[in-house]
Amino acid sequence: MVKIIYLLFLRVVHHPRDQIIEKKESLGEILNGDRLTNALYELKFRKNKIVETLCEKQLTRDEVAKFRDATKNDFYFQMYYDDLPLWGFVGKVEETWFLDEMKSRYYLFKHVQFDALYNEDQIIDVHAFSDPTDAVDITEDHETIVTFTYSVLWNASSTRFENRMSKYSRSSRLPQHLKIHWFSIINSLVIVLILVGMLAALFLRNLKSDLTKYSHGDEEEDKEEVGWKHISGDVFRYPPYTSLLCAILGSGTQLLSLVFFVFALALMGVLYPYNRGALLSSLVMTYALTSVIAGYVASSFHSQFLGRGWEKSVLLAGVLYFGPVFVTFSILNTVSIYYRTTTALPFGTIVLLLLVWTLVSIPLLALGGIFRYRFRSEFQAPCATKKWPTEIQPLAWYRKTPAQMFLGGFVPFSAIFIELHYIYTSIWSHKIYIVYGILLVVFIILILVTTILSIGLTYLQLTAEDHEWWWRSLLRAASTAIFMYVYCIYYYTQSSMNSFLQLSFFFGYNALMCYGFFLMLGTIGFIASLLFIQYIYRNIKSE
Repeated sequence: MVKIIYLLFLRVVHHPRDQIIEKKESLGEILNGDRLTNALYELKFRKNKIVETLCEKQLTRDEVAKFRDATKNDFYFQMYYDDLPLWGFVGKVEETWFLDEMKSRYYLFKHVQFDALYNEDQIIDVHAFSDPTDAVDITEDHETIVTFTYSVLWNASSTRFENRMSKYSRSSRLPQHLKIHWFSIINSLVIVLILVGMLAALFLRNLKSDLTKYSHGDEEEDKEEVGWKHISGDVFRYPPYTSLLCAILGSGTQLLSLVFFVFALALMGVLYPYNRGALLSSLVMTYALTSVIAGYVASSFHSQFLGRGWEKSVLLAGVLYFGPVFVTFSILNTVSIYYRTTTALPFGTIVLLLLVWTLVSIPLLALGGIFRYRFRSEFQAPCATKKWPTEIQPLAWYRKTPAQMFLGGFVPFSAIFIELHYIYTSIWSHKIYIVYGILLVVFIILILVTTILSIGLTYLQLTAEDHEWWWRSLLRAASTAIFMYVYCIYYYTQSSMNSFLQLSFFFGYNALMCYGFFLMLGTIGFIASLLFIQYIYRNIKSE
């Protein structure tokens, strides 16, 4: 919405003889909704201007109404000068009392002052200030003639050119913000320590005792055993919808690799504040290139579990995340076209994205699948699987899937919700987030909490002689994404967003983000449980 009013401002005030020239954007800028055009202001290097007339324009009633609506909703324009962003408000609102009643009057700023700093022959900083004393009343829908003016003031600065972007990230490093981030890490670490303590006290002690007993017990004692040893012939029985499970593991591993690659770019300084489109360009290209990982992992698990037919799992892995992304994007792009916003992608960009997926992502996906299938290996189950499954006894409510999903999702969410708030604020409130090191630490803690909790809950499930752990281990860990989306709903209720455009974009793109976490965390939980189960059954006495 910021960019809409900026383009509106340019088109309202430009001379008939002047031509609006649109800048050629990168892929990331287009995806981000940036549609930059030239402004009519002339800021020549180190050349001051006291008062310069931009243009004189007769505003129609419809244009006055648009500016009044923009002023009422605190719209502001955003411009770039030498790749430095600058902002200014369109107008102001004044509240006055008239006959014991509060009245609002709206004013459109007519003058903009640019303050620029330089160091030798390099531009260091630039600001735009609107003069509140030089404004025109637009409270009523009357045609009015407005003379737009601006001034430019240059001053020397000692700041070095390579440090000129640091001011945009300074707010994220303020002591009060850093204290909250460190509190988030401490909160997460406390949860990890509690879980480790519980795992050591409740599980490892009993597990060690079980392993010792089962490894040295005789045949008569084995027949009387209950618990996880009793279901050794069922625990490695492959679950239903195995191809879908393999596809989820492939897609989840791909997204996990993508996240760590983006963290690496951020920590290396490639992604910095107002590097327009860099993040989205990185996500698109990295997703396409990491498709080989999805194909490899999906084919690996499918080949071990089912043998032939790996193509089905690999194909599912290719569309499992891209499919919902494409459907959601199509709906939101239609909404953007209806509202005539800059987030509506041109037809050429849509074709380009489809070509990237078709010519890069799909071949790499197939390449990873073929390579892994050629060097496939069989799944080495520590215990032989019985011909008929053991009947599962009725479980208490706290041992059933919904209760375990609640616990498996709530605990990891409680470890990250503080940082999650900052991320949502950065995305939807245009705040700067640059503490990538702290975010990486919190993400690693999330992985640790998910892993520990998955192992513990899987062990409790096996002790209840419930051998259907495959899908449940994935759902328990993935349920953190459900809590994340619930928090999205809460965040929306606390925000000032109110239009259908904002609502659809907020819930649509947040659904894709949470779905990605669903796949990633579900993969982590399943693999942690699989390795744990292989370990404990490999260490018991062979039957």
